[in-house]
Amino acid sequence: MEPGGELAEQRQSTAEASAFAREREEQGRLNVNFTICIPTLNASETWPSFSAALRDQTAKPDEVIVIDSESVDGTAELAARDGFRVERIARRDFRHGATRQLAAEMATGSEVLIYLTQDALLADRNAIAALLCAFENPEVGAAYGRQLPRKEAGPIETHARLFNYSSISEVHSLSSIPSLGCKTIFFSNSFGAYRRSALQAVGGFPLDVNFGEDTVVTGKLVLAGWKIAYVAEAQVFHSHGYAWRQEFERYKCIGELHAENGWMLSEFGGTSGEGLRFVSSKIKFLARSAPHLIPSALIRAACKYLGYKSGLRKKADRSR
Repeated sequence: MEPGGELAEQRQSTAEASAFAREREEQGRLNVNFTICIPTLNASETWPSFSAALRDQTAKPDEVIVIDSESVDGTAELAARDGFRVERIARRDFRHGATRQLAAEMATGSEVLIYLTQDALLADRNAIAALLCAFENPEVGAAYGRQLPRKEAGPIETHARLFNYSSISEVHSLSSIPSLGCKTIFFSNSFGAYRRSALQAVGGFPLDVNFGEDTVVTGKLVLAGWKIAYVAEAQVFHSHGYAWRQEFERYKCIGELHAENGWMLSEFGGTSGEGLRFVSSKIKFLARSAPHLIPSALIRAACKYLGYKSGLRKKADRSR
């Protein structure tokens, strides 16, 4: 594929996704009660575009719950003005798991809970409708959408999204483990949804986890017999241009998560194979589009590896 071909394919898939969700909704197959849950902190700069895309969705939620961690830029006020339910918590009390569990407990009347982060911009009016379609299958306990690179993303940032979020929808289950390993429970709460009954059945979000709460829940769901849907037709623009130090710290958190939850590695396998495939794919992508960034990509790969190993070792040392 020629340089830029991946992005052209991405734009085409976005148009196809919108048509897919629109057709499903016209068929009247989206009769489900759902709540949208959004943790926020100082989001006022991007809130107008985020909120406009959310309020313009064809599938309308029962409620939008915003959990705000003491924003000082008027985020909570903007959300309330848009008609959303706002719950304020102390910033020191924010935890990725506990805060999302709080939202789940507030949304008592919904069959499905959809989680968004404040920097995930819905790509079209039918993104939510497309994600909800996954729950037509009663065996699906959770579903997540496709994340596309933001408009200002560079080649390295773009590749990460194209590699991790393909244009082909899939459903993963226990039977996927031999072929997919740890990718079986890949998930993201930046744009992810849960069947309430399934989430409750595995104990909800872990309250003490401050990173990877979505992966922990997804792993428990799979082991309990539920299926996880990746819905490529449900799309948001969401990506990050991490610095080298940020790459290290992020993967250190992943290492700590795996060390604290050893069952994840024993049940689903490690990450080394997937990491090597990612690096190989990135080098090939950059060789076509931005070869001058290959040295940076290799340094980033080293930062991720060292960060992950550091996280594993740190938790092991604490347990002695």
